[in-house]
Amino acid sequence: MDVIPAIDLLEGHCVRLYQGNYDRSQVFSENPADVAKQWVDQGATRLHIVDLDGAKAGKVVNLGAIEAIAHAVSVPIEIGGGLRDRTSVQQIFNLGIQWAILGTIAVEQPQLVQELCQEFPEQIIIGIDARNGKVATRGWLETSEVLATQLAVQMQELGAAAIIYTDIHRDGTLTGPNLEALRELAAAISIPIIASGGVSSVTDLLSLLALEPQGVTGVIVGRALYTRDILFKEALRAIGPGRIQDIPPNLGFSTFA
Repeated sequence: MDVIPAIDLLEGHCVRLYQGNYDRSQVFSENPADVAKQWVDQGATRLHIVDLDGAKAGKVVNLGAIEAIAHAVSVPIEIGGGLRDRTSVQQIFNLGIQWAILGTIAVEQPQLVQELCQEFPEQIIIGIDARNGKVATRGWLETSEVLATQLAVQMQELGAAAIIYTDIHRDGTLTGPNLEALRELAAAISIPIIASGGVSSVTDLLSLLALEPQGVTGVIVGRALYTRDILFKEALRAIGPGRIQDIPPNLGFSTFA
């Protein structure tokens, strides 16, 4: 399972929000590119970036910070926040970004999502951010009447490469992922699901690992990495490639050898 560090951008800084509340942000670094390099140096093979200002504005805002991150690391990057038209999507792909994460327009303009999936195959990920099972839009400032599972099924049919599922009430809270909602989502679709929100410990990561056979292929970790509740290398050893439980025991000195 992929362990994907999150870098949330607000006014050019690396921050974390509490339950998506812009008024409850905590700055962890004023140089997001350095943060990105640190995660890659520790073994990250993929990065998750959110332009929080862009999510509110409806267009890419932190372009300079995004470009700096893209130049600083060589691993694939997925970006969301404010990508609500073809121009914005093309703009980030021009920087060498691998995946565009679409949220608001998945609800408001599904025809555009279909067109983008056809134009950029395997590069469009749908971010489904749920509040009490319903999809939130416009930087989590509004909540629609669309059910998360219903939207996921529709987006799979339109050609989305994957779904990132975030439980807003758990995001930034270190209260653990919503396993029940992830199971329900995994039962409804066959494209990969990336879990996000609430991961607080290696135990939480191991609980998600049980959902890997059902299609939960990755997990985005944010606040817990920055507060060091989870050490990234420990996370990799727990659920990443070559995880501890996949390594055969050395029985050379065992009494049973």
